Amino acid sequence: MPVSDVPTALLAHDIVRSFGTGRVLDGFSLTASPGRRIGLIGENGVGKSTVLRLLAGADEPDAGSITRPADLGYLHQEMPFDAAATIADVLDEALIEVREGLAELERLSARLARTEEGSPGHAALLEAYGRRLEHAQDQEAWDADRRAGRVLEGLGLGGIPRDRTLGSLSGGLRGRLALASLLVRRPSALLLDEPTNHLDDTAAAFLEEQVCGLPGAIVLASHDRAFLDAVCTDLIDLDPAAEGPVRYGGNYTAYQAEKRAERQRWERRHAEEQEELEALRRSVGTTAHRVAPDRGPRDNEKMGYGVRAGRVQSQISRRVRNASRRLDKLERNRIPEPPRPLRFRRTSLTGPTADGTLVSLRDVRVPGRLTLDRLDVSATERLLVTGDNGAGKSTLLAVLAGRLAADGGVRRKGGLSVGLLTQDTVFERPDRTVRDTYAQDLGSERAEAVPLSSLGLMSEADLGRPVGHLSVGQRRRLALALLVAHPPELLLLDEPTNHLSPALCDELEAAMGAGPGAVVVAGHDRWLRRRWQGRELRL
Repeated sequence: MPVSDVPTALLAHDIVRSFGTGRVLDGFSLTASPGRRIGLIGENGVGKSTVLRLLAGADEPDAGSITRPADLGYLHQEMPFDAAATIADVLDEALIEVREGLAELERLSARLARTEEGSPGHAALLEAYGRRLEHAQDQEAWDADRRAGRVLEGLGLGGIPRDRTLGSLSGGLRGRLALASLLVRRPSALLLDEPTNHLDDTAAAFLEEQVCGLPGAIVLASHDRAFLDAVCTDLIDLDPAAEGPVRYGGNYTAYQAEKRAERQRWERRHAEEQEELEALRRSVGTTAHRVAPDRGPRDNEKMGYGVRAGRVQSQISRRVRNASRRLDKLERNRIPEPPRPLRFRRTSLTGPTADGTLVSLRDVRVPGRLTLDRLDVSATERLLVTGDNGAGKSTLLAVLAGRLAADGGVRRKGGLSVGLLTQDTVFERPDRTVRDTYAQDLGSERAEAVPLSSLGLMSEADLGRPVGHLSVGQRRRLALALLVAHPPELLLLDEPTNHLSPALCDELEAAMGAGPGAVVVAGHDRWLRRRWQGRELRL
């Protein structure tokens, strides 16, 4: 396809997608023009990843149409290379189109040099050369090899030999390499699903700079509120709304204010309509029975009673008809009741414990993973553990939880109850429903005392679904529910805001700072760190 014929906008029109008996998307439309960076947000399970898969062509809609550029880039969870492929192979693949474009530009240049100005075909050849040149400039094609090195360095991959195989890289490093290959390509449109997962501060800041510098359309789904705030020109909220998904102009900070105002307007419109409906029902049902013609004529007005009664009755009938028509119209086009949003209803994540030190570490070593001279976790601790990837944050939480043996001194308070939310949430029985998983793992007595629905972490519609059918974020919600339903004295949270909706992240942060017990958080979340009120330990 000639460069000029390649669509540069990403378009979706009236998309419908169902899974089983549930409709995830119903008439979803999107226009993503070059230069727009659109963030998809909403509660877990509302269809953010589904939208990206459909836009990418990795899934097909049940109805509707999608138009996408031919060189669309999509951040896959797993790279389309076998384990024996090397980093160099990935980069060569990413640069194929750029190198072919430069070769075509040289061919067109040579043909132009051989074609006399004004001769047949010269104008068309000159136009083709101009289009190809403009495309090469957008791709920064002449700088591609240097850019590849700069991207690898910026994402923390610069020190890894390029002959390393993918099979020898961790999942986090493979994810960074997949992201690097897309940035090196500079496609006309880019789709990103949780792009800052596994990125430290330096890499996340570099990614923000790169994304903001791309000329094409970008659609992304992210839990990272700092990233959304830094890069987005628009946000689409997929949560239920009166008139479907709402597109907000601006970044995450602007969205928060407008979202609250939009919700208040919806609630007010619904309440006003309900009042009008009730008044119309009363009018239609009772007006005709309460008006003067129902009474008999007095003696002194018998001569004119029939004329006046007929006139009044006509007026009443007209009012009743008008009210009935208005009632029918409102009933047909009723504003839906705003659904009660999921709201985390635990003000405290931990249970009470006696004062003192809960866990004490001295000269702790886990070979190749963690070195820590000293750490005391008090009964009311609020500790944020930060550091680059591989610094040992997850390892430290595992040591504190007693799930990983370490050299050195580890002392715990007798009978200490500990809860650990890991990054990877796996349930042994994926076929078991959410409700049954909660009851089995927690115990029937505790599950009855603290119903899952009372925590505000799972919707009623999801309680009967098998846990294997839940999104990553929904599984993390369930894991969190199991921890806080029986609050431990020490709660350990590993990247707790990963895969969770921004709204839940805000509420979870508020709960971390209140109540008894100790909370230790390991994470990269820059939004959380900027607001952290407790102690910070950098590994």
